[in-house]
Amino acid sequence: MPNEKHTLYDFNKNTDPDDWVIVDDRVMGGVSQGAMDVSDDGHGIFTGDVSTANNGGFSSVYYHSNNIKTAGKSKIVLRVKGDGKTYQFRVKDNNEHYYSFIKKFKTSGQWETIEINLNDMYASFRGRRLDMPNFEGDRIEEIRFLIANKKNESFKLLIDKIEME
Repeated sequence: MPNEKHTLYDFNKNTDPDDWVIVDDRVMGGVSQGAMDVSDDGHGIFTGDVSTANNGGFSSVYYHSNNIKTAGKSKIVLRVKGDGKTYQFRVKDNNEHYYSFIKKFKTSGQWETIEINLNDMYASFRGRRLDMPNFEGDRIEEIRFLIANKKNESFKLLIDKIEME
């Protein structure tokens, strides 16, 4: 079936937030700080503070998605509630690769469904677009949310589910 959805992650009250790993600019001397938790009603909560101090400016959270096949799928569908800020959704087709494929999305402050075409996701490393084709991989091994808007700010992104269709 062409429109069959495949769930990459569905948050619920029993979700272990430790399934998700925080990586902030602290890995390079920055002071930004993010956290991942699960709300009482079963939504993922990616929250924290981004600081541009010490050449920092990002916070991210990732999940190793266990080699999900992308054959017959063309887009990622996010069900999220943001804070009006712009985030990046990132995937890796191979955890060994140093780069990710990314697509930015702006949140509205309301629950919304964000659709991201896989072939619109471009390769990037350390904030720089790479001169290589957009996503054309046959699998996804990592999914990640990142905020890096080049300013000091607090953030909060609620995540209900991540699907592929």
